Amino acid sequence: MLDRIALILAILGGINWGSIGLFQFDIIAWISGGQTAVLSRIIYTIVALAALWCVSLLFREREQVIEKRALR
Repeated sequence: MLDRIALILAILGGINWGSIGLFQFDIIAWISGGQTAVLSRIIYTIVALAALWCVSLLFREREQVIEKRALR
């Protein structure tokens, strides 16, 4: 479950970076009151932690992932 949440947050972060790159529009800053607002900084930090967690997905054995799915 944590893997999925982290992946969703990382994807949303990627979409935000895409909107910044393409349109110079920061969705998170717009929603939460600017880039320096406390809420924005919390969201940016959570997304960054989720992305770091997703790095671990690259180094897991494929069998471990399949076993986790079979246990559900």
